[in-house]
Amino acid sequence: MTKKLVTLAAFFGLVAIILGAFGAHGLKKVLTAEQLVSFETGVRYQMYHALFLLLISQLNVLTDKHKRTIGILTTIGVFLFSGSIFLLSTQELSGIDFRFLGPITPVGGVFLILSWFFTAFYSMKQKSN
Repeated sequence: MTKKLVTLAAFFGLVAIILGAFGAHGLKKVLTAEQLVSFETGVRYQMYHALFLLLISQLNVLTDKHKRTIGILTTIGVFLFSGSIFLLSTQELSGIDFRFLGPITPVGGVFLILSWFFTAFYSMKQKSN
């Protein structure tokens, strides 16, 4: 499980850096300030959760089953939360109306919250060594 989480964390981090650079250099001139702030929020939360997964992968207090659950919750959360923000903030460029994704963003946020909640819950549940 450790290898999978590290790989996933590296992927999320890599994509966050690429999208962050794209936003700062490629989108700066074509998005409004508000759209750019939204895009950057998606990048920031994706990077936070890349680092979170990297941390989770190294925690000995969590079982592989717990790490798997947290990894799944985090992955769904990043795709729904950050992914919907990326699409919503750039919809004028693509010409596609992504407003229907508006309610998806908070659902993704709930998955991210759950991943942190279960990290705390599983950690507290473990017996002390």
